[in-house]
Amino acid sequence: MKLIVGLGNPGPEYTNTRHNIGFMVLDNYLTNSNWQSKFQALYQTKSINNEKIIFVKPTTYMNLSGNAVQEFVHFYKISPEDILIIHDDLDLPLGTYRLKTNSSAGGHNGIKSIISNLQTTSFARLKVGISKNTNISTKDYVLGQFTPEELTKLSELYPTFNHIIDDFIKNTDINKLMNTYNHNK
Repeated sequence: MKLIVGLGNPGPEYTNTRHNIGFMVLDNYLTNSNWQSKFQALYQTKSINNEKIIFVKPTTYMNLSGNAVQEFVHFYKISPEDILIIHDDLDLPLGTYRLKTNSSAGGHNGIKSIISNLQTTSFARLKVGISKNTNISTKDYVLGQFTPEELTKLSELYPTFNHIIDDFIKNTDINKLMNTYNHNK
């Protein structure tokens, strides 16, 4: 069993904001709206390659994402190595991404919450670059809407993100996946 979590904030006012890239990646991957509500999150369960996969979008707001993730992990007894968290990263340029494991939160409050709740960093992360704008506050920037040009650039990455999710489902050797995908500079 695997848990794939896209981070973001609930509500229409956050649609297409930089902080919601995790939600956007999952919505693109799943291409339907069969979300159900459980454990402070929206979720879908799929059987892929005869394995149960749970897709989650926490509805706790970003800073409390770990609350929802922890509930799924404990209820389904999911090992940290079987978790993939998809989130935005200010330190990566738009149009780039990195797979990581066993790393710090790097200032990302959603990841801080997950690490605090799970008491581990042993989960995989797909960090999606959203760039940085030092002319406005970080909060205003991450809660700001992507421009049409940025959305176009991100849409070109969705097929790659879909492959990463597929490969994570097939093979949890995160080191192999990092070697395969972390070359997009």
